[in-house]
Amino acid sequence: MNIYVGNLSYRLRENDLQNAFAEFGEVTSCKIITDRDTRRSKGFAFVEMSDDSAARQAISSLNGAEFDGRPLVAKEATPRQ
Repeated sequence: MNIYVGNLSYRLRENDLQNAFAEFGEVTSCKIITDRDTRRSKGFAFVEMSDDSAARQAISSLNGAEFDGRPLVAKEATPRQ
């Protein structure tokens, strides 16, 4: 399952985010989206987990939880239109 994670601190690193989600199950990928020109974080990321039930547990536990001083937004990612 692919998870959208928003409202991230611009200081946050992919390792930190991956470790937070790894508490619930195997993380197969973690990518913080950055600006093409400045390479600065855009404040959101996508985390992919191999087990859907673990991903749902991570979403319910981390959505709204404070992470690096900001409340996370975590929800199932939807495909681009």
